Amino acid sequence: MLAGQVIAAYGRHYLVETGDGSRYACFPRGKKSEVACGDRVKFARTADEQGVIEAVDARSTLFSRSAAHRQKLIAANVSQLAIVVAAEPSFSEELINRCLVAAEYQDMQALILLNKCDLKEAAAAALARLEPYIQAGYRVIQLSALESADALRPIFARQATVLVGQSGMGKSTIINALLPDARVATREISAFLASGRHTTTQARLYRLDADSTLIDCPGLQEFGLHHLSQQDIESGFIEFRHFLGQCRFQNCRHQSEPGCALERAVAEGKVHPRRLDMFRRISLAETGRK
Repeated sequence: MLAGQVIAAYGRHYLVETGDGSRYACFPRGKKSEVACGDRVKFARTADEQGVIEAVDARSTLFSRSAAHRQKLIAANVSQLAIVVAAEPSFSEELINRCLVAAEYQDMQALILLNKCDLKEAAAAALARLEPYIQAGYRVIQLSALESADALRPIFARQATVLVGQSGMGKSTIINALLPDARVATREISAFLASGRHTTTQARLYRLDADSTLIDCPGLQEFGLHHLSQQDIESGFIEFRHFLGQCRFQNCRHQSEPGCALERAVAEGKVHPRRLDMFRRISLAETGRK
């Protein structure tokens, strides 16, 4: 039995790297796959450069999204979430909120990268849209990946970071600016697994240095939180935590009930109204049907 880390996930194809740098194209045992990029696994070698994953080690975190009957594993053993948005094209605030809730549920650090800030007018408008997250306490880093990606190195240092965002936000540009050989590595992985058709759904782990890794995920258009409860979603809005339990009714869902502490916090300027609006939308969508 060999030990290694999953550095690429393409459907049921996984590339596992061992401590000496050897790589094996692996499949999970059985029909059900519960392996994520970043997982540390035990596998049995079945042929040269091939193997079967027999066990997944205990995880420190598991970043995932879910629909009613299916959970999509995104990245394992990550300590930090970086959400990439851009001055152009427009980004989805609901997606930002959903990703932040998922990160908070796993006790991960989270920050937002505002890319394409060389587009001055558009960047100013985008930064204004991000004010609710700055008010909540999240870091918003402004950059232009073509010019200033190196400013991210201290932020990613000694962290296992998962990079997420919609298509077109510039994730690939950031990766390629930090890791000039990233395109070569991707081609090598695709050839190794003979699974180029899966490249639109892959997650890939890159090593920035001996203590820092970066997992790049496919562009997201939606992010389900069906695996979370109402209380999990409430707690995922970090600025709400101080006010939870202070509503008039113990079972307040913070929709339109009288005496809601979150509504009072909004009126007092302690919670941004857009964050409460986003919570209500997400909570109804995810727990209203359970």
